[in-house]
Amino acid sequence: MDAELLTRLLALRAAWRTHEHWSPARIASQQTEAFQRLRSYAVARSPFYRERYAGLEGAPLTALPPVTKDELMDHFDEAVTAPSLRLSDIEEHLHNLVENDADPSVPWRGRWWAAASAGTTGRRGIFIWDHREWAAVIASYARVPSWAGIFSRIKRPARVAMVTTRRPSHQSAIISATFNSLLFPTLRLDASDSPADLAARLGAFHPDLLVGFPSALRPLALEQLAGRLDIEPRAVVATSEILGVPESRDLEAAWGSPPVDIYATTETACIASTCTAGRRHVYEDVVIVEPVDADYRPVPPGITGERLLVTVLFSRTLPLIRYEMSDRVRLGERGCPCGRSFRLLEGVEGRTEDILRLPAAGGTVAVHPNVFHEILEEAPVTGWQVVQREDGLDVLVAGTPLGTDLQGLRDAIAQRLTEQGVVSTPVRVFPVHEVPRTPLGKAKLVRGLGP
Repeated sequence: MDAELLTRLLALRAAWRTHEHWSPARIASQQTEAFQRLRSYAVARSPFYRERYAGLEGAPLTALPPVTKDELMDHFDEAVTAPSLRLSDIEEHLHNLVENDADPSVPWRGRWWAAASAGTTGRRGIFIWDHREWAAVIASYARVPSWAGIFSRIKRPARVAMVTTRRPSHQSAIISATFNSLLFPTLRLDASDSPADLAARLGAFHPDLLVGFPSALRPLALEQLAGRLDIEPRAVVATSEILGVPESRDLEAAWGSPPVDIYATTETACIASTCTAGRRHVYEDVVIVEPVDADYRPVPPGITGERLLVTVLFSRTLPLIRYEMSDRVRLGERGCPCGRSFRLLEGVEGRTEDILRLPAAGGTVAVHPNVFHEILEEAPVTGWQVVQREDGLDVLVAGTPLGTDLQGLRDAIAQRLTEQGVVSTPVRVFPVHEVPRTPLGKAKLVRGLGP
């Protein structure tokens, strides 16, 4: 057990609980002060940020240029604030973790935790944290069950099962290993394993808390409903993928309560999660989120941004200031029956890369995944994926019962695309045993022609 990490984690959890009922003015003031400290730290210790913010040392956050993943990775050695860190060394460390299937909860060089992003939107990112920062990462995830009122339902140390990935270079695997070493017994499972194998291990473990990718949890819910799995988790937590209506419906049917929804990324840790009133709140004392349009102009509450800029207020080793992500999110106002004053997160509509650009009269038309959601969520399928090819769209559907009207499904999708203005795009529907997953076990809804 890492005593220093545990001490920092417990102190953060206690301090953060005092933030939950801050006034909007107090939240804004704390964010401004924390951002200014972060910028000062970055400018003083990072050659990359010193050059980037030359002449902007006193400018407001919204006046600073965004930073992309490509820029950060291209200038990693200059962006980090610890001169001893080199991207090549961290890459080698992550490679060795995977090759040796090592325990990812053990800090590298006794001081650092590192993780790689999935790279599903293009270039893979590498991120690193010291003891203080990693404690904040863990505290952000430990906040989730507290906000959802889960711990009040469990009177002994919780048994947690995480159905994400066991790949030790991925943050979710490092988090589950850290939880297991610090807080409570944690079973680490891989979402790419078969539902039958997962059900067998879960049945032997009997988790109090079940956490996982929605695309992995839904087949387990169906196993439970079919009588092939018998567990009684006090709560189910969905993370790392969009929680759709079918997944939420089946999880609630299987285990008796709506799933808790987390919005998190490798770069930021947990950004928002569900409260006891079933609404998602942004962790405004930890991260500043700015939904913006295609021209980087801020969008008001209730409007979905084309991309998201995030400033991670606890980041120091690799500062993240107005870091650009392609996530399309919609913020809400403040005010919730739970009493927390943090702003609501109304919607997460995937990423810009999930938008398909299909032929239309005179050019192309953007087609949002919701077009497919509207049809496929009502179809008798357990999972689906749309694959864009040069000669049309392949729609892969998993779990279709014998006799499913695939032609009718194809016609419905084709009709909906025609209504969107799409032309010259044949649609093919193929039943598959399982929707293809990434190496980290995620199931993408849309695979376009891009990287």
